[in-house]
Amino acid sequence: MASYQELMAQIEGLKRQAEDARKQEMAGAIAEIKRMMGEFGIDPSDLFPSRGGKAKRASSGIVKYRDPVSGRGWSGHGRRPDWVAALAAQGKAIEDCRVA
Repeated sequence: MASYQELMAQIEGLKRQAEDARKQEMAGAIAEIKRMMGEFGIDPSDLFPSRGGKAKRASSGIVKYRDPVSGRGWSGHGRRPDWVAALAAQGKAIEDCRVA
């Protein structure tokens, strides 16, 4: 009976052989696919159509409030800016800074 270490060495050898066989078969499959694409005039875009260009980035939102001191805007979404907390500390309402 083979020892554990001999069996592990055999496993590693078989893994390498399997990977080599996979690479050879994949190269053959790719060559066959390319041949068939040429034969039938298939373009990669026929197989994988575009999704309509680049994805548009979401905007940060329309400014609803504006800092009276610095002029910085805030959409009302997300974390409140420091200037909003400063207004509250002064006893002013955020609605006083609402953009028309």
